[in-house]
Amino acid sequence: MAPCFFYLIYGLIGPYFMKFILFIPAIFWFIISTILLALPGEDLPNNSFFNFPYFDKIVHLIMFFLITILFCYPFKFSNLDGASAKFWSISIALYALVFGIVMEFVQKYFVPGRSFDLSDILFDGLGSCAGMMLMTHLLVKK
Repeated sequence: MAPCFFYLIYGLIGPYFMKFILFIPAIFWFIISTILLALPGEDLPNNSFFNFPYFDKIVHLIMFFLITILFCYPFKFSNLDGASAKFWSISIALYALVFGIVMEFVQKYFVPGRSFDLSDILFDGLGSCAGMMLMTHLLVKK
């Protein structure tokens, strides 16, 4: 997710001045998401509450929806035109998806009890796309 830190630095010194504090929720959620995605299989909750069909997919969708929204949110307070807002929200959504793909490989090769799942990537992409569409709508309408 290093490119998002590029956006942060660019925003602090570039023409689209943004306060660092606006990125803190996004960075915090990114760290939590990374930890959750890297948990070993035996450390995942095994409760009947979490034991319904496609719960894992819903978690991926919500997780990546929030990552995209939280990294796009600070751009709401910048002076972006419509095209720039679309560019940044699409870029952030794509980087979030790349993060999801990388984490699937991390799960496959480095996390015991976890595996690579293409459907997780699909739901990561759906969540990122939904967050991008919402934020693009909000950024362009401001």
